[in-house]
Amino acid sequence: MRNIVHRHLGKMVAGTAIAVAGTAVMVAVTLPGTAGADDSGTPAGRTAAQEAGAAGAGAGGRAVAPGVVEAAPAEGQKGEGSDPLTDDELERAGKIALSRQLFRGSESVDGERGPQRLGIDLAEPESDDGAAGTHAPRRADVTFYDYRDDTLVTRTVDLGTGKVVHTDTRHGVQPPLSRAEKAEAAGLLIADPLGAGLKADYRDATGKALTSPDQLQLSGAVYRAAPGAQPAVLDRCGEHRCVRLFPKIKNGPWVDARSLVIDLSAREVARLGR
Repeated sequence: MRNIVHRHLGKMVAGTAIAVAGTAVMVAVTLPGTAGADDSGTPAGRTAAQEAGAAGAGAGGRAVAPGVVEAAPAEGQKGEGSDPLTDDELERAGKIALSRQLFRGSESVDGERGPQRLGIDLAEPESDDGAAGTHAPRRADVTFYDYRDDTLVTRTVDLGTGKVVHTDTRHGVQPPLSRAEKAEAAGLLIADPLGAGLKADYRDATGKALTSPDQLQLSGAVYRAAPGAQPAVLDRCGEHRCVRLFPKIKNGPWVDARSLVIDLSAREVARLGR
C-alpha cells in the first residue's frame, strides 16, 4: 500500500493533516489521524423515523414513506447536575424532540421523511437553575437539519417532564457534519462524473472498484460561498449545506479532493477554480 500510485484526482496525501488554501470559509478543517478519520464529534446514525421511511415516492422522485413517531421511552438511567447525558437520556431526548409535525414536514439528507439529526447535547442551565444545584432540571438540546427548506432546528427537551420546552429555528447556520451526511456526500461524488478521479485513485491503490462510501474513511468540512470564489452553481453554499470531503483509502493514503464541493441540498457536485 506504500507504493506510489498514479495521481488522477490531484495527489495522494499520506500525512495526518492537509493545509487548505483559498478564499472560501471552512469549518473544522483539521484532519484526524488514520484511526479516527470518520469521527465527526456528533452522534451518528439514522433516527428511528428515518429508518421507517424506506418505501414509497414523493415530490421530485425522492423516496419518502409514511411513518410513525414512537412514543418517548421510559426515563431509564438518569444523570445528575452537569453529568454527561446517559445512553437512556440520549434515546429519550431524541424521541421526545421528534414530534409528528416535525417528522411529517421535514426531509433528511437522503430525501426520506423526517429531519436529519445532527446531535444531542446537555443544555446549558438557565439563570434560575443555579440555586437548585444537582436538583436542577436535566435538559437536552436536540439538533436537526431539515433539508426540505435548509433549516437548522434545535429543540430543548426537559428530561424530567418529557416535554419540549423550547424550539429554535434558524436559516444560514451550518454546524459540523454528521457521519450520515459525509457518507451521503461521498455517495453523490462517487456517482458523479467528477468522481472519476477519486475512483481511479482508489483502483490504483487497491486494485478494486470504488462503489460505496463504506470503502472509505471520511472526514469533511462545511463549505461556505465567498463572492467570486467559486462557480455560480455553488453560490448558495452557506444557505445550502455544502461539503468538502477529505476521503481516505482504508489502510492507505488520503486522497486530495479539495477542489470538489458537494451541495447536499441541491444534490450537485462542482469543481472549484484552480
